[in-house]
Amino acid sequence: MADAHYDVVVIGAGVGGLFAAACLVNAGKSVLLIDDHDRVGGRATSYNVDGFTVNMGAIALEKGGVFERLLNETGVELDVREPDPATVFRVDGKIVNAAKGGLGFLLGGLTKSAAKIGAKFAAAREGDLPEEKLTTKEWLAGFTKNKTVHALFRNFCAALFAANANELPARAFLTYFGVKGAFKRFGFCSRGTIGVWNDLADGIRRRGGEVRLETKAKRIIVEDGVAVGVIIETGDVETTISTRIVISNAGAMATIALAGEAALGADYVARAKRTIRPTTIFNYYLALPKRVVEIPGLITFANTERLCTLGELTATCPETAPEGWHLYVAYSVPLDSMGPVDKQAEIDFAMEELRAEYPAFAEARLLVATPMAGDWPAQRTCAGWDMEQETPVANLWNVGDSVKPYGDGGTQACADTGRTAAEQAITYLSR
Repeated sequence: MADAHYDVVVIGAGVGGLFAAACLVNAGKSVLLIDDHDRVGGRATSYNVDGFTVNMGAIALEKGGVFERLLNETGVELDVREPDPATVFRVDGKIVNAAKGGLGFLLGGLTKSAAKIGAKFAAAREGDLPEEKLTTKEWLAGFTKNKTVHALFRNFCAALFAANANELPARAFLTYFGVKGAFKRFGFCSRGTIGVWNDLADGIRRRGGEVRLETKAKRIIVEDGVAVGVIIETGDVETTISTRIVISNAGAMATIALAGEAALGADYVARAKRTIRPTTIFNYYLALPKRVVEIPGLITFANTERLCTLGELTATCPETAPEGWHLYVAYSVPLDSMGPVDKQAEIDFAMEELRAEYPAFAEARLLVATPMAGDWPAQRTCAGWDMEQETPVANLWNVGDSVKPYGDGGTQACADTGRTAAEQAITYLSR
């Protein structure tokens, strides 16, 4: 006997799970959203460290598109502040603002092949894309050997996909930048990224959805190819929930473990194990009593091997630090983003690169130096290596960053998977 019944149980209150739940409650469905942590946001959440608001994972939340539209449909305003300029580049110790001229302007000062590279981005918009096996590094090598250009593209890949240019398919890279247009407008939440997720969770509750934190999914019950329930655990108490739909934001591999390999079939399981390629990124939060960088947005480096991005959060959101302090966030990606890493060696290398670019950081307080890796990766799978959202179980869908649309990334992509799964669930429920 089940202890309760819902139209849909959503496992995991990360971005994909939150947006799936939001779309479903907006359609009038009864929804239970659970997460085994004490906060929403999954791997893109926020914490307080010595009075500083630090984020794990995403800090830049995209304006416009499906992300903001779905928030608005749930009665939530996207509470972010846009930096201006949003992104700049640091090349040979100098800041280059390519906001008006775009990538062509930036590359034009580095290589004679800029026009040819730009033409390939234009061709991508018309559907002319490289074959799938070609990596971004291999694709770029066909135009230039310029080390700075290669380092810049490597850091594009690292910052946006938590992967290196020799790991990311060129087809996925060009799909993101050429077809999808990347994200041009974004902002930071003054309460930390979790502020937006808390707003969305509150919107779900206002629409009648239930959000239970510190509640673990133990098993998805599958009978005759259909998910009929979820066994959950809160504290030491197990509860059986019956449902007509299960949506999992736990990642494709975790979904297999929850439903059981027998329920999903040997072919699907083998393909998931062969396809899924988790990636690693390191998050750094540093504090200084003085401003080091006169840039409110994000800086992408062109002369580094691990360090890819730096930004001062307090330039846009002074509330993220105690008075008199400036809070900086940086990211680095190891040269093998999908393999084992030497944590301390990676941290030391990235901090050395940061101090080489900005010597003042030698005096900074290092608040956080954390890898997102292993079972808690930066990306559950590298872009271009995603599984489909549907599973062999008729009413079980995955959402999140192991089932992104091809060549997509970030919170916008995860929100889109939530929307897609919700639409499929609504159709299933209408039968």
